[in-house]
Amino acid sequence: MTISRAAKRRILRHCSENPDIEACGLLFGSESRISRASPTENVADDPARRFEIDPADLFAAIRAERDGGDRLVGYYHSHPAGPAEPSARDAAMALDTGRLWLIVAGGEMGLWRAAAAGRLEPVELALASPASSRH
Repeated sequence: MTISRAAKRRILRHCSENPDIEACGLLFGSESRISRASPTENVADDPARRFEIDPADLFAAIRAERDGGDRLVGYYHSHPAGPAEPSARDAAMALDTGRLWLIVAGGEMGLWRAAAAGRLEPVELALASPASSRH
């Protein structure tokens, strides 16, 4: 899986804006590429320890995809005080098989795919070449 340079920059910038909370957002692209990231509000009751993507943003992305818009391929969030790896809570939330889960911690990114309810499998993540980032 590749990620566009613009998407990577946007995610890292969003996660650094308020490093004490779990930043979160949506990932758009294809089977082999994350081309765009869209930050959302973390509406969790304790955003320093968990994340919840604003349902209005999620539903809007799903509706837009159904109407021919960008394909929603997954989600991202940050771990302010942990590694760029899924927590037990993250795995338990991974109910939509096939979606990507990108996790940011300390400026590093890790990528997983929901394989089955409660299970995330690692996915290799590479930065898209500069030429392919323009498309």
